[in-house]
Amino acid sequence: MSPDKINAASAGTWTLGRDLTVNRIGFGAMRLTGSAAFDLGTPSDRDRVIGVLRRAVELGVNHIDTAAFYFSRLRSANELINRALAPYPADLVITTKVGPGRDPSGDWLPLARPDQLRGQVEENLRQLGRDHLDVVNLRQHGLDSIAEHFGALADLRDAGLIRHLGISNVRPHHLAQAQAIAPVVCVQNAYGLHNRISDGTLRACGEQGIAFVPFFSIAGDGRDAGGVAEDDAVLAVARAHGATPAQVRVAWTLSRGPHVLAIPGTGNPDHLIENLAAGALRLSTEELASLDG
Repeated sequence: MSPDKINAASAGTWTLGRDLTVNRIGFGAMRLTGSAAFDLGTPSDRDRVIGVLRRAVELGVNHIDTAAFYFSRLRSANELINRALAPYPADLVITTKVGPGRDPSGDWLPLARPDQLRGQVEENLRQLGRDHLDVVNLRQHGLDSIAEHFGALADLRDAGLIRHLGISNVRPHHLAQAQAIAPVVCVQNAYGLHNRISDGTLRACGEQGIAFVPFFSIAGDGRDAGGVAEDDAVLAVARAHGATPAQVRVAWTLSRGPHVLAIPGTGNPDHLIENLAAGALRLSTEELASLDG
């Protein structure tokens, strides 16, 4: 596809909570800081990643996924987003997540107490320079019941600090627990061509009109899913379309349902173009069957 025709709108749209319409291919901010997953990593080039963010919005990205705990020794994803994009476009939806955190030195804190979630929400508000957050996901870790944590976020939504709520890293029973407290507009789980553990959750989201937002669908060394070596089916489909394996993975992800949103992230301007171009890649029934096999 010619670069001047690439636009995030090519993948279609989905509406979160009946009032926030986003293009189905968005942008994940984790890699902006130079970190790898939750490792502090090597700081990214500040000017380069600010340019990537601005270019993404120019090319139609109106859904950015971030978190206050996305930072390296010298970079904060939220601060970079604020610097690059504020004052924010009216149609830009910024989704963040709370639950995990880090202390000032970067040491990992797996899960906040319910009474600590307000502080995490306010931290995101300060860093992003906003007076409310569009969508906040509760990322759980090791809980059988998320009711108390999700209830605390529902109270913050009622107070006007949050517009919509989502959940992350969950199992199907967590979705039922959350829905009993307040509407859930999105579920964010690890999911990809070689990681189908959340197939049931993906289907449940589709049945309930909830967005399913996979993470790590193309992440890892070689930009594939979790470092899994590319198999012959992925390579064959990529060759047939003159595409990269990562683009095939994005296209496969989007094919899983109209409620599935992709958030590939990068600090590389060339990879940004590749990721967005994948939104226009249409795989045939036969190609999807070969990948699923």
